[in-house]
Parts: sequence; C-alpha cells; structure tokens
Amino acid sequence: MMDVVNPDIVLTKQLFGDDFAWGVSTAALQIEGSCDADGKGPSIWDTFTRKRGRVLNGHNPTIACDFYNRYTEDIDLVKTLNIPNFRFSISWSRILPNGTGEVNQAGIDYYNNVINYCLTQGVEPWITIYHWDLPQALEDKGGWTNRDIVGWFSNFAEICAKNFGDRVKNWMVMNEPAVFTGAGYFLGIHAPGRRGLRNFLPAVHHVVLSIVAGARALRKICPGAHIGNTFSCSHIEPYADKPRHIDAAKRADVLINRLFIEPILGLGYPTEEISALKGIDKYIQPGDAADMRFDFDFIGIQNYTREIVKYSFFTPYIGASLVKAEKRNVELTDMKWEVHPPAIYHMLKKFDAYPQIKKIIVTENGAAFPDAVVDGRVDDPKRTKYLQTHLQQVLKAKQEGCKVYGYFVWTLTDNFEWAEGYHPRFGLVHVDFETQRRIIKASGRWFAQLLG
Repeated sequence: MMDVVNPDIVLTKQLFGDDFAWGVSTAALQIEGSCDADGKGPSIWDTFTRKRGRVLNGHNPTIACDFYNRYTEDIDLVKTLNIPNFRFSISWSRILPNGTGEVNQAGIDYYNNVINYCLTQGVEPWITIYHWDLPQALEDKGGWTNRDIVGWFSNFAEICAKNFGDRVKNWMVMNEPAVFTGAGYFLGIHAPGRRGLRNFLPAVHHVVLSIVAGARALRKICPGAHIGNTFSCSHIEPYADKPRHIDAAKRADVLINRLFIEPILGLGYPTEEISALKGIDKYIQPGDAADMRFDFDFIGIQNYTREIVKYSFFTPYIGASLVKAEKRNVELTDMKWEVHPPAIYHMLKKFDAYPQIKKIIVTENGAAFPDAVVDGRVDDPKRTKYLQTHLQQVLKAKQEGCKVYGYFVWTLTDNFEWAEGYHPRFGLVHVDFETQRRIIKASGRWFAQLLG
C-alpha cells in the first residue's frame, strides 16, 4: 500500500544525503517578547491580543520566551541539539516602527547580533522576512487590503537584504500566506480580525504581489542568495467516495493548498472550482500577471495533518466543511489535529508534481502534546514518535525521487501559539513561562542524537 513505510528502517541523517538541510523553525512574535523595547512599534498581534476573548486564556506575547534578551542561550541550545540551521523571522515593526519611514537602528543592531551569534556558534541563519506580525500603523491604512502594501513590503525586504544579506544566505519571503489571509482577513480568528470576501480577496492578491516583489528585492541585492517561500498544506481526502464529497474536497484543496502556490508558479489563480474566488479579478491590474510569478530556488512546505472534507450545503462560497478529527476516533495532538504521518508524504508528492518547483524543503513539521516536568525531565514519547514517523514518510518520498532537500522541526522552544496562547507546546525544549527555565525534552535529545 502507498501509505506503508518499513518500520525496520533505523533513521539516520545519512539516509537523507549530505545535501539535506536539517533545522528548527521559530517566529519573532512567538518567541521574542520585549514588544515595545528599544523603539519597536506595535504589531497587529500586539493590538489583537489586547482584545477580550481573542486569545485563549487572555494570553499575550508581551514576554513570550524572552528570546530578545535570551537569544544567546537559545542559540546555544540549537548548537547543543546538533541542529545546523536555525530559522527565525524579522519583526517588521522592530525595524520600521511605523511600517515605513525611518529605520530603527536598534532593531537592525539586534538582528545583526542574532545573526552574528549564530555564525559564531556554527549555526546557519535562515531568515523569514514576514511571519504574520504586520505593523499596526500599516493595518490602520488598510493593511493587506491596501495595494500600497506591495511597495511598503518591498521596501522592508530591501532593508533586510541590505543589512543582513552579506551574512545570511538562505531566505524565506513570507510564511504561510493562506493562513494569515484566511484566518486574519476572512474568518477573523487571527489578527487583525477582519472577516469576509471583501477583505480576503484583495488581501490575497496583494500578498501574492508582495511575495514576488520581496523576492525580487532579495535577488537584486543578494544575487547569490537561496530564496524561497513557505506554504501551509494539508492532505485532503473526501468523507466518502461520492461525487458531492469528492467535489467538496477539491474545493477545499483550492483554498488550503493551491490558492497561493499556483499564481506564484505562473499558473494564475485556481478559480474554476470556486466561483466566489473570481471576484479577485477586479483587483488585478494591467501588468500584474508578470508581477505574480517568481522563479524560487526552493519552496517550503509546512504540513501537520490531513483533513477529511464533506459536502455542506450551509457553508457559503465553498459548499464544503471539515469533519473534525475529534469526531473520527483518531489519535489527536493538543491542537486537535489528527496524527497522520502519510499526509506529509502525499503533500511532498503533490508539490513535487509541479514541474516549476526546483526544490522542496519541509520548513515546518511538529506536534503539540501535553508535557509534564517530572524530576527535572520532560519525557514526550508521542512527540518523538510523531517526528520519527513523519521523517520516515519524508524519506519514502525522497527515495521515490521526490526533490525534497530539507526538514525543519517546529519548533525550538514552547512558545506563544497565536490564538491558542501558551497552551499548545510544540517545542523540542520545554519553557516554564513563569521562570523562563529551559529543559530539553526527550524528543529534543532524540533529534540531537539523530543529527549527531
């Protein structure tokens, strides 16, 4: 069967080849804290988390993991875990407190210190330019619904390239555009909390244009850089083998997996299956088709689970709904996501089928489970098994010829998980958010052994 892997294979990094990039991923807002330190301006998440009922338990990222002050300690942990590549993002409002205009030199200095310390410790920095923390000053001007943001973002990317590109060789322009536009500009469950197609459609188009504009800025200033973009993806299966459920699954696949990658590959927006998406046409201006495509060096895919989709008459626009995993008698993570390792295999094969994609890197994969500190240790066998079984599926895809050349765990330390606050713990390292004490979990020790 397609989903079966050989359980007798003992995973070693050598099985993946010498050119396979191993790493761990993080995001500025989720770890840094110091939300107004040294001239940093507010982001949409600083604003959003102050609104009652938006984030579980009223949590906020004001302190988070205090990475802003503890970056040397945490980069030392990356080295201790034998992880050669460390992915982190740049806080836009730490560099440009108002989103545009005067550069905050303290922000530049901070990220130079982080980059330099990585290199001193023999850890390669991989930078994500945008990981969801839009400056509030730009949201006040319309945020991603304002076409001017293409220029605002391109300017931010240029500043990052000019200040860090002499040492940073690996770049991701944006993280998971489908999530931050869908959750933030359609469903309203993430910052900035907007809802509806009238916000979602222009945001989608302006994000696509901005990804390309940012990539072009990087290429111009750092011609030898390794440039990619990351995309969230979930393996989609129909609830039953009936035409209405199969068609519903196809529509869900458009929104979850195809909406952003296809225009960037030069294929245009996949609007055939969902007529409501054709409303995006009114935001497309002459010349946009050429400005929607970029020849990326790699594509990052971020997969955690699969989704079962059924037809739903009452769901507007797409006529489809997810069958919740907790109703399907399957193993769950703390995010109530199904543990389904073959999903990552299927997504690698799906993206590999696009001939325009040169190279794939799994830029996020991991799991949140309830962790407990017992006698100063955190044993987390479920997370270790999750990583092992997903890596087996990555290896299977690679051995079948899939052009996958890297795997980054989400994430280094337990952190602020957006609307879920501090409840879900994804880290290889446990964080006591009261004391900021770090403890390497058993899964972290396993990963260190794999890479040792």
